Amino acid sequence: MRDQAEQLAAVTDKENKTRACHRAGTILAFDFGSKRIGTAVGNLELGLAHPLSTISNESRSTCFAGIAQLIEEWQPVLLVVGLPSYPDGAEHELTRRSRRFARRLESHFGIETLLVDERYTSVTASAALRDAGVNGIKQKHMLDQVAAQLILQTYFDGRDAAT
Repeated sequence: MRDQAEQLAAVTDKENKTRACHRAGTILAFDFGSKRIGTAVGNLELGLAHPLSTISNESRSTCFAGIAQLIEEWQPVLLVVGLPSYPDGAEHELTRRSRRFARRLESHFGIETLLVDERYTSVTASAALRDAGVNGIKQKHMLDQVAAQLILQTYFDGRDAAT
């Protein structure tokens, strides 16, 4: 009985430390794609996400070098990766690749990485850019960044609703 109580206390202590860690600091978010990865940044205290950059995903070494530069510059306490799926929630190939990307980020950089549902973020990002007067080919460069911003804002909004 005592061992169970100690184990429960240790788990609770770990959860409390994790929550405390994530009350302040910067988060980087990623909209994973086969060719490009959009990035966004936000601050936990403000709970606001901002588009950041687009990284080429043509080779893993180029991709992770770009991410390493962002991590060095922003010193995030948490990483968030969008998790795509069909509208009914069923997984597809990009879902599996996004999960693998998130595992690689966490393993490579040693920063906790969470997955956030990203259904409809690209459609919403495209509409927002159109409303801002950014159309056609001009959207291509910014679309992934704005999608990453929406993914991160979804994380912030869900986090705020839970507290």
